[in-house]
Amino acid sequence: MDPLSALRDFTIRGELDKIVRVNDEFRFGTDYSFPCSGETAYRSKQGNLYTLETLVFYIQNHHLKHTDYMHNSLSLRIPAVTFTDRKPLLDYLTGKVSTSDSIVWNPPKFPDEFRPDPSGFDPDSSKPKGNTNDVVLDEIGDIHFDIKDKETELADYMGIIRSIEKPLKDREGILECKNRDFYSVLVASTKREEERQRLESQQRKDGLVAKSRLMGAEERRLGLSYGDEMVGYDSKPKMHLKGSKIGEGVPIILVPSAFQTLITIYNVKEFLEDGVFVPTDVKVKQMKGARPECVTVQKKFSRDRDRVVTAYEVRDKPSALKPEDWDRVVAVFVLGKEWQFKDWPFKDHVEIFNKIIGFFMRFEDDSVESAKIVKQWNVKIISISKNKRHQDRAAALEVWDRLEEFVRSRSHS
Repeated sequence: MDPLSALRDFTIRGELDKIVRVNDEFRFGTDYSFPCSGETAYRSKQGNLYTLETLVFYIQNHHLKHTDYMHNSLSLRIPAVTFTDRKPLLDYLTGKVSTSDSIVWNPPKFPDEFRPDPSGFDPDSSKPKGNTNDVVLDEIGDIHFDIKDKETELADYMGIIRSIEKPLKDREGILECKNRDFYSVLVASTKREEERQRLESQQRKDGLVAKSRLMGAEERRLGLSYGDEMVGYDSKPKMHLKGSKIGEGVPIILVPSAFQTLITIYNVKEFLEDGVFVPTDVKVKQMKGARPECVTVQKKFSRDRDRVVTAYEVRDKPSALKPEDWDRVVAVFVLGKEWQFKDWPFKDHVEIFNKIIGFFMRFEDDSVESAKIVKQWNVKIISISKNKRHQDRAAALEVWDRLEEFVRSRSHS
């Protein structure tokens, strides 16, 4: 039996654990023994015949992802099965298909088999037995024919030559890089890029937290020295609250709690800080833990690089705000529904949008009807694309510019 058939037989019977490597050969229980480096009858799409060592290692590790399998085979210096050959090879070895176009029969004989050859000749014999037309192997493994008829001898020689021919190149082999798989390179480079972005994001967050703590300490020092008026503190405009405690003056942005709107408590941080819109349902699947009650956002980018970072609280439960908290509300993302403003401490929409700047987020190809009610209010409509995420940054900048302009005007009123 040839090594490919023996491996398939042991795989189907679930006896791969009986295939043991001893020095430079594989022993299939007590039945067969083949050289590890011997070529099998299975030809890859790149033109070369897979060795028994390659096929045994693959079938024992076929459950691994291709990148992990490639890494393990590379570390053990074992030639790997290409990605395109994995599925058809596995189907053949496990018995799902009975044959394959990649199989080239008449593979080289392996004189180390424990079983006698079924063709009726003794591999150790230098003389033919029985029929004089039988194929025999001499002591060094060469193939000979003992044929009396010269015409038959010529025909048989041509047949044996064709049977052991190996195509060096085909159209697939020319177009592909032989024994090379660049998928692992793609995966490795992607992982490095993701790690780099993660480190940069963490460094930005650490820097912003440190700056926020320093600014908070300075505010408390000036507040204790000069009282609520904060005399001498000339930085970003702050909301001065009557009767509020020191440190409670962080501006508030309200967002709808309903999922029908584009901006919610789940994705507002990515949009305002990174300038990227992520759908709410995607963020809900990514987040671990309970729903956040409050999110802190900071402006990390602007057209003026020297501007100081300002922090804002984002909330989606107006009913949880205390009466004094409403003086800190500076912006609201509207849903476009009247019931959003139920129980708000204002008499009508005119008063709301005089004291609070409103934003309505929509997709640029949405119907006009979706913004019909909003157009009657004093709010800014911000349009983004459904697919062109590189345009999100400009939309986020427009929100920041109008918000900061509104805060400055309100602080001086």
